[in-house]
Amino acid sequence: MLHKTVCREQEAKVRREAPETYLQTHDLPAPPPYLAVKSALDFITATALLILAMPVMALVAVLVKLTSRGSVIYSQVRLGRFGKPYHIYKIRTMAHDCEKQSGARWCTTHDPRVTPVGRFLRRTHLDELPQLWNVIRGDMSLIGPRPERPEFVPALQSAIPHYLDRLQVRPGVTGLAQVQLPADTDLESVRRKLAYDLYYVRQVGLWLDLRILLCTGFKVMGVPFNVLRGLFRMPSRIQVELAYRKIGEPAQIASSMQLA
Repeated sequence: MLHKTVCREQEAKVRREAPETYLQTHDLPAPPPYLAVKSALDFITATALLILAMPVMALVAVLVKLTSRGSVIYSQVRLGRFGKPYHIYKIRTMAHDCEKQSGARWCTTHDPRVTPVGRFLRRTHLDELPQLWNVIRGDMSLIGPRPERPEFVPALQSAIPHYLDRLQVRPGVTGLAQVQLPADTDLESVRRKLAYDLYYVRQVGLWLDLRILLCTGFKVMGVPFNVLRGLFRMPSRIQVELAYRKIGEPAQIASSMQLA
C-alpha cells in the first residue's frame, strides 16, 4: 500500500512539473499509418504472450517471494509517448525499498542492490514479462525505445541533442537499441542508445519490428547479436550513427548562416 501511494505521488509530481516540456520535440515527419496498425498488433500479440507466460510468471513469483522480502511485482513511474507518465510493471529484481537511501540512480555492473534471483531474472529477461500488461493497456508497445524514468529526463534533455524526439513513439518492451547495447550506465551510453532510438523512430515499420522481435527471441536463447545482425540484416552501428549526425545538420547549417 505504501509503495502504491509513493508511486501515485511521484506520478502527480511529474504531471505538475513537466506537462509541456516533453511535448516540445524537434520537427519530425508525420507518423506513418503503420502506427495505428501497430497498436492493434501489439494488443493481440501481448494478450497471447501474457496468457502463455502466466505459468512462468507464477513460478518466478514464488521464487522471488521465498528468497527476498517485499512485493513480487515492482511498479515505477516512466514516461510514455509524448511524455505521458505511467506505471511500468516488472518482477522485482532488487532488494526491497533499495532506493530509499540512495535515491533514483542507474543500475551498475555487479550492482549490490540486485538479489541473486534478480540477476538470473535480468539475464533471462523474465523480469520484463509483466510489461505485457502495459502493452495491453496501451502504455507501451512490444517494440520501441526503452522507457525512461522522469527523474533522469531533464538532465538528459539538456546534455544530449534531440533526446526528446524518442518520445514520438510508445516505449517498448524490447527495441532496436535494447537488443544491441547493454543497459545505460552513463551519458555516453545513453547517447549511443539514442542514436538507435531515433533511427527506429524514423524507420518504424512492420518489417523492422518483425526483425527486432525475432532478434530478441534468439538473443534470449543465447545467440550472439553479431550473428543475428547478419542473419536479419539489422542496421549497422555506422548506419545508425550517420543517421543521427544528419538530424543535427539542418540546425548547424542554419546557425552557420546566421553567424555569416
